[in-house]
Amino acid sequence: MKLSTTPPHTLAHRLVAHRGDSQNYPENTLSALQAALSAGARYIEFDVQFSADKVPIVIHDDKLRRTTGVKANIHQLTAAELAPLRASEPQRFGKQFKDEPIPTLENVLQLLAQWPDATAFVEIKQEAVAHFGTEAVARRMVAALAAHQHNCILISFDATVLQAARNAGMQRIGWVLSKWNNAARQQAEQLAPDMLFCNYKKIPERDVLWPGVWSWALYDIVDPAIALHWFTRGVKIIETWDVTAMLRDPRLQVSESTVQKPEKNND
Repeated sequence: MKLSTTPPHTLAHRLVAHRGDSQNYPENTLSALQAALSAGARYIEFDVQFSADKVPIVIHDDKLRRTTGVKANIHQLTAAELAPLRASEPQRFGKQFKDEPIPTLENVLQLLAQWPDATAFVEIKQEAVAHFGTEAVARRMVAALAAHQHNCILISFDATVLQAARNAGMQRIGWVLSKWNNAARQQAEQLAPDMLFCNYKKIPERDVLWPGVWSWALYDIVDPAIALHWFTRGVKIIETWDVTAMLRDPRLQVSESTVQKPEKNND
């Protein structure tokens, strides 16, 4: 499966910027995403909630306190009411990013258009699905991404909304696993997503990655040695919140051809 228009040549090119360069900038902001792309990230990931008037907004939490300092719920405010707020993460950065706006999905897609070789993983948050309904969220997201299917993959922990999005015309989907067990494996086989995402800490060291039509993506990895270990076990991409440091690490500045082929599953 082809994930970007330009095949990556080194392992560093197989890194995903988790919420952009979220180590050095407020997460899910235009600054964080642009910094990651400018640093050389071929893949970015960001989260989508909905405003009260069903505008897709790029932000992780439904509650705005952590990211904006404002005590409110994003689902209760319209896009116009959200516009003056700032996604500055004040507890983490103080006033350093006091002018950073909360981006809409359209804002981010306009930014992404400047990097035609980059691919975005667009995560639908479960709170949005619970509040607005599976079908409504799926249809709205597919419509918003209609002109961006070539470089956007819709992902979620919610398999139901992914299936609804696929039924509505979404070409590529990725399921984020909540658990690593046989039930999840069976559900993955039924859904047959293009990507399977999992926190690497959930996978027992002796287990082999499930084979299937999907490619594997593991997240929350900030140690290049751990990333290299999983690359050798067959993982396609690694998601990290410290993408600029990982991109510079010499251990990942090696050709993909140097990575050993993954072990075979004998079950």
